[in-house]
Amino acid sequence: MRPRGPRPRRRRHGIHSLRGKLTLANVGLLAVGVVVATAASLMGMRHYLLGQIDTQLIKTRESVADSRLTMRQIDSLAALTLIRDHFVQPTVNRPRPESVFTAVGGGEAVPIAGFAPTDAQRTLAAAIGDPQALAADPAPHEVTLHGATYRATSARLTDGNYLVFATSTDALHQGIAKALRLDLGVGTLLLALLACLTMFSVRRRMRPLEDMVETSSAIAEGDLTRRVPSSHHPTQEVEQLRVALNSMLHQVESAYRTRERSAAQLRRFVADASHELRTPLSAIRGYLQLYDKGMLTEPDERGRAWDRMNAEVDRMGRLVDELLTLARLDQRPRLRLRNVDVVRLVRDAAEDLRAQQPERPVTVGAEGVLLVHADESGLRQVLGNLVANVRVHTPAGVPVRLTAERADGAVRLCVRDKGPGLAEEDAARVFDRFFRAGRGAGSGLGMAIVQGVAEAHGGQVAVRTHPGEGFAVTVTLPAQARS
Repeated sequence: MRPRGPRPRRRRHGIHSLRGKLTLANVGLLAVGVVVATAASLMGMRHYLLGQIDTQLIKTRESVADSRLTMRQIDSLAALTLIRDHFVQPTVNRPRPESVFTAVGGGEAVPIAGFAPTDAQRTLAAAIGDPQALAADPAPHEVTLHGATYRATSARLTDGNYLVFATSTDALHQGIAKALRLDLGVGTLLLALLACLTMFSVRRRMRPLEDMVETSSAIAEGDLTRRVPSSHHPTQEVEQLRVALNSMLHQVESAYRTRERSAAQLRRFVADASHELRTPLSAIRGYLQLYDKGMLTEPDERGRAWDRMNAEVDRMGRLVDELLTLARLDQRPRLRLRNVDVVRLVRDAAEDLRAQQPERPVTVGAEGVLLVHADESGLRQVLGNLVANVRVHTPAGVPVRLTAERADGAVRLCVRDKGPGLAEEDAARVFDRFFRAGRGAGSGLGMAIVQGVAEAHGGQVAVRTHPGEGFAVTVTLPAQARS
């Protein structure tokens, strides 16, 4: 079974998605930039063009002031035709002339060279108000003639009259309007182009994140083997996220597999323990039922039943003790570590075997003193279980050899017999709890306890066996004796 969870929602690439928000942010920033740049350029353009107009008006005013002319002299100038062509133009076809020139006396427009003031000239004279203040001001003023704006200045003649010059700013405003339309068009095109490029770029850059979503969805549906693939053009941050996510997924998968394996082992362990405990309980219940029904009438029969019940009780007690030992080893107990002479332990185990089976040939390969920093009771239990394994599963005449040696910076304890050995498939399961390889007696927990004690000391256990070649168990412990 694989873990199941709610299916994630289908991805939506709307305005509320990260892709849409990034696109809007980029387009918004560019729009602000275009507006600011357009405003700055148009303001600069307007300032420059107005400066050109004002400069020309000021030059004209200075020229008239330096010439020290009077109205009579202006009327009698031979260049009156030129003045007429340039300044006094009919307004029939041109209601808004580009330039207006008029003479002002007594606050009103006066005729020039016999020509009566035009409507534009009278309007200009009325618009400027006081020509003296306009002449005294170094910068031209802005006036409005028939709804159009002009830049105007004046120059004082020697006889006290004033000449007023005005230049239209319509061309300036039209140029600014054209520039504004051009900027808006180009800006809109740039915004559209940026939006398309951003969508394309963000889509490519967001592809690794979409792969992560797909991978997460597949894992949520039960495929724990899925991983986030590598992108062709990854960014550093996304690649770091991909590596970290894959590492996390690997750990999650390993933890899930370990949990499944542990749960399966626990179920098998509980089933086996129940079976092992049920056998002695069934035997004891059977003898008690025979006794209760009065079927054990002879003293010899009652004695045999009593002995059998005691034997089953002892067997059940040993089984419970071994289960308790394995449970404690699974909980990583605190070991009572001290320097232990493993040579002495090996010799003690050999003497115990000789006392239990005097007919069995037992040899010891351990000399001198060999110290390890370990829990003495745990090592005695390891050697006791290995010797008991030989005693239970091999004939009494089969030789056995116990050795202790130092090799490659570690201490090795080995118990080897010349018995029938195990098949390869049985040897692979020798450390499984309650596994007895079909050889009859024993609880099947001895080798599991040996492995648990060795791993609690930071060591390991290895088995070497073949059918007909005997059975050898080697326990390797770190050589960490302390002074």
